This record gives sequence, C-alpha cells and structure tokens, in this order.
Amino acid sequence: MVVEGRPLVVPTVYGRDERQLYVHGSVAGRSLAGGTPVCVTVTHVDGLVLARSVFEHGVNYRSAMIHGEARKVTDPQEKLAGLRLLTDHAAPGQWAYARQPSRKELAATTLLAVSLEEASVKIRTGAPDDGDGPDAELGLWAGVLPLTSTWDAPVPDPLLPQETPVPTHIARREGTRHG
Repeated sequence: MVVEGRPLVVPTVYGRDERQLYVHGSVAGRSLAGGTPVCVTVTHVDGLVLARSVFEHGVNYRSAMIHGEARKVTDPQEKLAGLRLLTDHAAPGQWAYARQPSRKELAATTLLAVSLEEASVKIRTGAPDDGDGPDAELGLWAGVLPLTSTWDAPVPDPLLPQETPVPTHIARREGTRHG
C-alpha cells in the first residue's frame, strides 16, 4: 500500500473466503488504513530451475496477486469471522482451541478486507528451457532443485507446565508439507 506517498510492503498473516482476503494488525499501525489502494502478493517457491546457461535460470513457483482497495472491517460479526479465517488459515483448528478475543483485544485490532475480484494467479513448473538448443551440447547438468518446507516438532513455551499436551491439530502437522 502507499503510506505518505511511499510504497510500503508489510509482511502479515492472511486468511480468505471465496470473496475476500483478510489481513490484520494493530490499530496503532499506520499502514492499516481503510480506503487505501493495495496490492497483496503471496508466492510459494517450489524450486530453482538451473539451466545450462545462466540466462535460462529461473524459479518454479505458485503466486497470487490481488489488487483492490482495502476496506476497514467495522462490523463486529464480520471482524470475528475474518479473524477466524485468518487464524485457521495459519493453523487449522486453532480458533476453536484457543481463547477467543476479548472486546479490548478486538478494539486494538484492525482487520482489512480486500475483494478477490481483481486477482491473478501465476504458476511456473517444469525443467529448464534450454534442453533443445545449442547449450544442450555443453555437457553441463541442468534440472530443478526442488524446495520443500515442512513443519517441525512443536516447541513449547518455556513457561508452559510440562504436563500440558500439544493439541492434536498442532501435533498432526509435524512432518507435513507447508504451502
């Protein structure tokens, strides 16, 4: 988004339904103003594409770009629903497990909604594109170096009583792929 005439990129957690993308932050955060034009991008890198020629190197990826105007969510029920989407997108099942936000916490939280009407998705997969050209005769290795991200074992808060079990919805993610 543009804040005080300058473009600003803010890493944030997001959630979505079929119509809206939701992002949140502190009420004190100057970047989270409603009525602001925004461009939200999400990219998952799936691997490096290593060709015979540096010119042909690339990245396999999945990405989405959403353009729109950020709308400040003021309706209390939509705000709760949006925060639930955001929470369960990050950690499915966490909304039902954890304590729900208090009125004070909700008042300290800004939730923005961006319509998904103006969105584009791009995907790049596959091998390098130089396998059938003159560089194919160089005898150099070419291919894809896949990148995977997996969830590790949960690390408990040091202040947590030892007998507190890891909830099932968190424990079952260990070893699973992210993204």
